[in-house]
Amino acid sequence: MACLPDRAKATLVFVLATGFALSPVLSDGFAGFRPDQFPVPQINAPVQPAGYAFALWGLIYLWLILGAGFGILCRAKASDWQRLRAPLMISLGLGIFWIPVAQLHVLWATVMIWAMLAGAIWALLRAHYRDRLWLEGPIGLYAGWLTAASCVALGLVLAGYGILNAQAAALAMLGLALVITLAVLLARPGTLSYGFGVGWALIGVIVRNLETGNTPVLALCLAGLSLIILVTWRGWRALSRA
Repeated sequence: MACLPDRAKATLVFVLATGFALSPVLSDGFAGFRPDQFPVPQINAPVQPAGYAFALWGLIYLWLILGAGFGILCRAKASDWQRLRAPLMISLGLGIFWIPVAQLHVLWATVMIWAMLAGAIWALLRAHYRDRLWLEGPIGLYAGWLTAASCVALGLVLAGYGILNAQAAALAMLGLALVITLAVLLARPGTLSYGFGVGWALIGVIVRNLETGNTPVLALCLAGLSLIILVTWRGWRALSRA
């Protein structure tokens, strides 16, 4: 990738973002792993958000495409865009194939989504604070949702393969998601879209667990959501004063 001309890299990001967005159309889509994909069926797993939460992907896909288009037209040779294109391309390239893999192989899909997360966070941390709308915004939202989704996938694997029970897996992996989120928000203060992406997923988990009255998971999600809002707001204020 390093040997590609600047405009070619920008164009490749756009192509990969578009291919990523088309992947649900070219497959059966994805609204969570099926219970029967695990040796221990995961029925109404407490770690998984309610189905409506996956609708956020529509905004993620569109925003990534628009941001990549802006990058071609206005920032093809900008160094602050160039330095994040390689990790973003890796993440999006894996994302194109993620749904077909997830429909067949839970373990490989879990490995892939963690690799996608690593690329997305790497890209986000390398992004400049200018062009918040077209660069930080879409990558932050994408990385935020992936932070939650990767921990959800691992939680389902831990419970689905009998390593932990469903409750323990949910608490452990939601806790991990919060640790990663706070680390990212401290490393990159005031990234609203990232905090929103994780927060949206946590609200989906809250909605799922309201049905069963799962107090420990609800308490963790509410505490985590409050902490994310506080840290994001304080980071935003600090940036505004700088």
